[in-house]
Amino acid sequence: MCPSAVVYEYETCHSYGARGNAPKRANRLVACRRARSDDAIVSTASLMIGVAASSAPKGTILIAGVAGLVAGSMSMAVGEYVSVSSQRDAERADVEREKRELTGQPQAELQELTRIYVKRGLDDDLAMKVAEQLSAHDRLGAHMLDELRIDQTSLSRPMQAAWISAASFASFALVPIVAVLIAPAALRILVVAAISLVCLAVLGAFGGYLGGAPLGRASLRVTLGGALAMAVTAVIGKILGVSVG
Repeated sequence: MCPSAVVYEYETCHSYGARGNAPKRANRLVACRRARSDDAIVSTASLMIGVAASSAPKGTILIAGVAGLVAGSMSMAVGEYVSVSSQRDAERADVEREKRELTGQPQAELQELTRIYVKRGLDDDLAMKVAEQLSAHDRLGAHMLDELRIDQTSLSRPMQAAWISAASFASFALVPIVAVLIAPAALRILVVAAISLVCLAVLGAFGGYLGGAPLGRASLRVTLGGALAMAVTAVIGKILGVSVG
């Protein structure tokens, strides 16, 4: 995945959010998006290499690649939409429950907020003052942020998550498709594999950089995995091409 795309996804994924610490949450979301970009390259390239190994013509290989791109993008979009919708439903249920508790037990909720601040290092009197002042300003918002760990400005957005996942998958699934278009017929499999593996190596290294992991190990891991997938599908395509042909 190119750096600009990763940065874009970092910012966008961070905006639709999830519960928990924001930087850690954003890092997990970036890792998730990068993995799906890896998936797009590996699955599409492996599919096209398998078809090419069966001695299929260029047009058939391209049809297989485009079909893989569309199917993968739709699958990612639907999966992300369902997942984030469930997360949003859980957030809404938590907020509604908190509203009921604030209405029915306001003093108990104030004490609960105070205890949260005491655990963070404030003394009892200061924690109570902070809780009272925050509650006076925005009682529900204070409990959402400090008790539920839900930021009102970054609630889950299923549609945004869906289209980002679909766009991410589609963008990187184009890599092996473009490789087929520019490759000589005699070197088609080699060119698709080489370009795809180089992209995977860059993705792996950049993912390692974002996560603070060793770049070489991160790059090697994803590259070897992709190479194995392509090799297996090539062998299967060759066997089926011989037996069916």
